[in-house]
Amino acid sequence: MADYKDRMQKAIESLQSEFGTIRAGRANPRMLDRIKVEYYGTETNLQGVANISVPDARTLMISPWEPSMTKEIEKAILASDLGITPNNDGKNIILNFPELTEERRKELAKDIKKKGEAAKVAVRNVRRDANDSVKKQNKAGELSEDELKSEEEDIQKATDKFIAEIDKLVDSKTNEVMTV
Repeated sequence: MADYKDRMQKAIESLQSEFGTIRAGRANPRMLDRIKVEYYGTETNLQGVANISVPDARTLMISPWEPSMTKEIEKAILASDLGITPNNDGKNIILNFPELTEERRKELAKDIKKKGEAAKVAVRNVRRDANDSVKKQNKAGELSEDELKSEEEDIQKATDKFIAEIDKLVDSKTNEVMTV
């Protein structure tokens, strides 16, 4: 049972990580987590080649450790799904995030709900695997009918708990995005 709970928890952690990359009015360095930069022939996380700071609520400043990386970082940002054009001052790359429009906020809210549903599906798949496992144990004679019912109830309780947590995360992130 602990293995299945760990897998359900991983679905929630993955959802939280994805939510960290969604912009909600403020500039957040985690938005750049998915950006990879070509560094001496190797795909490297942006954090591995530069320092990222937040000078104010709507700005991210990327300071490459090697000045030669500026162009590569700029190219990676343009190729990403951020939708932001980087400003290069020669040493640093500055990302200015405009105010979110109402339409964009609604799009982000829909995207948040989709990601939440995907996480729920992942949790339900773990529940299915757990139920299959206990049914196999029952058929093999390792569990009695009473133990089977008890295990299935425990699995359902865990599933309900994790789905409620996902709903809370989705509501929280949606409110964050919709707040002007």
